Amino acid sequence: MDAILLSRIQFALTSGFHFIFPPLTIGLSWFLVWMLTKFKRTGDEAWGKMARFWSRILTITFVIGVVTGIPLEFQFGTNWAFYSRFVGDIFGAPLAAEGIFSFFLESVFIAVLVYGWNRFPVKTLWFASLMVAVGATLSGFWIIVANSWMQTPAGYHILNGRAELVDFWAAIFNPSTLPRYFHTIFGAFMTAAFFISGVAAFFVMKGRLDEFVTRALKAGLVVAFVASMAQLGLGHWHAVQVAHTQPEKLAAIEGIFETQTNAPALLFGVPDAEGERMRAAVRVPGLLSLLAFGSFDAEVTGLKDFPKEMWPPLGLTFYPFHLMVALGMYFIAMGAAGTFLLRKKRLFESKWFLKLALFSIPLPFIANELGWMTAEVGRQPWAVYRIIETADAASVSVPAGQILFTIVAFSVIYVFLFALWVFLLRREVLSQAVSSELLSRSP
Repeated sequence: MDAILLSRIQFALTSGFHFIFPPLTIGLSWFLVWMLTKFKRTGDEAWGKMARFWSRILTITFVIGVVTGIPLEFQFGTNWAFYSRFVGDIFGAPLAAEGIFSFFLESVFIAVLVYGWNRFPVKTLWFASLMVAVGATLSGFWIIVANSWMQTPAGYHILNGRAELVDFWAAIFNPSTLPRYFHTIFGAFMTAAFFISGVAAFFVMKGRLDEFVTRALKAGLVVAFVASMAQLGLGHWHAVQVAHTQPEKLAAIEGIFETQTNAPALLFGVPDAEGERMRAAVRVPGLLSLLAFGSFDAEVTGLKDFPKEMWPPLGLTFYPFHLMVALGMYFIAMGAAGTFLLRKKRLFESKWFLKLALFSIPLPFIANELGWMTAEVGRQPWAVYRIIETADAASVSVPAGQILFTIVAFSVIYVFLFALWVFLLRREVLSQAVSSELLSRSP
């Protein structure tokens, strides 16, 4: 057993499972601000009921997310001790900022939302929801900063065998921070929007058509459409950044083996790393050069111009990226269809669309995971791009058997936590569905 490979699998497991929850937390927190803003301004109890229900969904997700994030911190010291020693001065700063300025803010004010509904005025609840949303969004920023520095390091120098910070702002706003941050945040809005739309669609199919449901479904679909369309521009921005700063990753996600001008964009293909070619390729000539560098004459560096040991794992970079893009097109189509049906006043009678909205709930979560897989696998074999390789970042004192045991243990725990999350969400949703059915039957 390879201890380094097992450490990578362990970290992929823990980080991937944890990342189910923060996007939904971020997105839901801003929806909650909107609902409480409406409640504060109008005094309409329907907004208050919406806010209270979705605050419970938010709280459940936040708590599970916190629990699943704890192991990540410890793994830097156990499985990745050389990495921590080498970049600790830089990497530790945004993680500390996330804990002090963001997590503390979220934790304090989400407690107000949990215990304050019958104790505090609406203005206080509204302010608490705003602080939770700000804290969650800031938390995402500091985590993206830390990870983006691994992708495109800046503001440092190497001294006595360690990376030391020399320019705080250059490190924080390294070349990939902003495109990755906004791409992730709008992914969070999409996740929450499709989640809310799907749950509201379920209520409609159960016969509930009051304002509690219709407002949520309308808002979810509109935000889903706007955020999905925005991701076209944000995804392009991020791809241009990758083209300029991580050419190996660009070549891997587009299946470019030969350096060329007028480089094509790939619509479909099957990468063959051994044969160094794309099978069954369907390409649009010149489009990659134009999109990535603004000119058909721009040169795109192919994988063959890099040592093969420096190639990212091709399949695990290529397929997740293209699946993510395909899902992005689906989200745009769903948002457009929902908005069209809403304008034509046929949304609540379109059973096919309501079922599709319900079954679409997990798809943004999958898209988020695929995006992170592309980013992290596409950076390999580097732990910090072109500074320290992953093989040199791992601890040497942790045996493979112990790592394998923790992978199994984490897997069992995570299955339990995921089942608990689904059970608690299902209980909240069904309680609303049952209460609505009882109301509809009452004389």
